[in-house]
Amino acid sequence: MVTRINGFSGMDVDSMVKNLMTAKRIPMDKLSQQKQTMQWTRDSYREMNSKFVDFQTNKLNRTYGLSAAMNSQKAVTSGNTDALKAVASANANGVDMTVSITQLALKGMLETNGKGSTFTASSTLTELGAASPGTYNLNVNGQAFSFTSETPISTIISKINSNADAKVSASFDEIKGKLIVTSNTLGATGEVKLGVGATDNTLLDVFGGVKQNTFGKDAIVFINNTKMIKNNNTFTVNGVSLTLLATTVNSIDPTIDPFDSGEANNPTKITIQSDPTKAIDTIKSFVADYNNLLSAMNSKISEEKYRDFPPLTDEQKVDMKEDDITKWTEKAKSGVLKNDDILRSTISNMRTLISEKIGSLSSIGITTGQYYEGGKLYLDEEKLTKALNANSQTVAELFQGSESAPKDGIFDKLAAKIDNSLDSLAKRVGTNKFSTDITSAYNEQSVMGKRLKEYNSRISDMLTNLSNAETRYYKQFSAMETAMNKLTAQSSSLLSSMGQS
Repeated sequence: MVTRINGFSGMDVDSMVKNLMTAKRIPMDKLSQQKQTMQWTRDSYREMNSKFVDFQTNKLNRTYGLSAAMNSQKAVTSGNTDALKAVASANANGVDMTVSITQLALKGMLETNGKGSTFTASSTLTELGAASPGTYNLNVNGQAFSFTSETPISTIISKINSNADAKVSASFDEIKGKLIVTSNTLGATGEVKLGVGATDNTLLDVFGGVKQNTFGKDAIVFINNTKMIKNNNTFTVNGVSLTLLATTVNSIDPTIDPFDSGEANNPTKITIQSDPTKAIDTIKSFVADYNNLLSAMNSKISEEKYRDFPPLTDEQKVDMKEDDITKWTEKAKSGVLKNDDILRSTISNMRTLISEKIGSLSSIGITTGQYYEGGKLYLDEEKLTKALNANSQTVAELFQGSESAPKDGIFDKLAAKIDNSLDSLAKRVGTNKFSTDITSAYNEQSVMGKRLKEYNSRISDMLTNLSNAETRYYKQFSAMETAMNKLTAQSSSLLSSMGQS
């Protein structure tokens, strides 16, 4: 309220206008409180949205849904344990393997003779000894490159590496001053094939000419005396992922089984053992996360709503202590999602899904609590361990689906239920169904976004009307002051005239 100078009538105009304006402000205060309640509701929704995204994306999809999360198989290596790395999948068939590695998969590589250690990546071709001015070419795997004598080596490397069609990677060895070009793929198909034209590869001469250009090689392994040729050092056999690290024999002819050639060989032996630890940890974490999400939703929909504690107005806060304001606001915020339909529907969908699977779940040690516990799950770890040791594949398929029905597992079905709830929140609140950030912006075209925009517009109009009303009141009181002063002056003049007669 603007403070004005009163006239000489003796009336407290400011107090009178203030009282009049207080009554006038009641509708706007109520509208502002409604807006504040909606903002609190929206923020509470965003908090739940964050929990939904975390449970669906970070837990169900990116953690529990991975095959490794339910893997109860463990590959144990013995013998030459430095030659390879073995990781068993849930589909490992348990066949023991003896692995001899006679050749690793290699990339094709071209290497120049080099120009010594006096050059760096910033050196130009001229500094390497190229005639200036001049143009120097390279044709590799059908891709032509051309550089001037003033081109720095770093630019040459960058241009070669940025050409995806060349399928090679270039580097410069500053110790020996040589250019190295390597194929991007392992195996016999990975090559550094030079052009055959007379001027196709004059760039290589600047680096001392070609020292060697070797073809890529396939990996050759003998598993249980059976030869396998692979174009990569990582591949899967019998459900076990093998990563080759070193040869187990120095073969004269890597295509011959060392058991036949009689060459000294130190093979790696792989056995598959049952190890339910990872699956147990995954299911324990899932049960805990499921219960936490249910608990959060149940708390929101059952939270007490204090209808006698509306949001405080700025004028109300003026006469209150900070601690009292905090306590009042806590009660005002409470219950904004009480009996919320989206949360209730999500709880119902989650519990229904678990109920449909409860027969299978109870057989592995997962049961629900009492009705008043809101769908809380309980886990009997001993029973789960026995189930995993007896048939880990069946347990894994219960949660992750089978090969024939990959979306039929509990994890995927729960993720789909949560996704529906995220869509509902996005439509109503404008939240981001892919983000856990509780400070992220809202979509203002959502239902709540549009309503808040309407609130702002109505409040803005009311503020204008209030300002006009206040101005009008002061003008009215000013006019009254003027009239009273004029009347007083007339009365004084009349009395003065009567006294003179």
